[in-house]
Amino acid sequence: MDPHALYNALIRRSIDMRALYRDAATQAQEPGLRAVLGENAAALGQLIGELQAQIRGSGAEPASHGRFAGQAQRHLAAWLLPSAPYRDQAWIRRLARSEAALLQAFERGIEQAPADAALVLRRQLPRLQGIHLDMHSLARAGRC
Repeated sequence: MDPHALYNALIRRSIDMRALYRDAATQAQEPGLRAVLGENAAALGQLIGELQAQIRGSGAEPASHGRFAGQAQRHLAAWLLPSAPYRDQAWIRRLARSEAALLQAFERGIEQAPADAALVLRRQLPRLQGIHLDMHSLARAGRC
């Protein structure tokens, strides 16, 4: 698989996820949750920047926007979730599912990528796994 195409696909998904975190952070009711969501958005921003720099370093142009489907999902979430009775928990569940899908996309990318590209993606895994664990811990706590 072409590493640039793979990186760009993951960048687009990450941009979508970062935008979803930003949306959730602006709509969350709990200040502590807003802070966590903002931190996760910033961590994704760093990941995006590093992947974009990797592409630029090879002389290619990196993706700079998300997917159309990601934008549609964000609009749907913004429309549905504010009316949810437990809005913060609804955002957390939505983010946890989306974060799991992003982590799986990176893991599949590692499996399909050439060795040097897989190494670049493996360096990003701890950051994604940390965000993933945060969201699933919050989701479990919300069920109590």
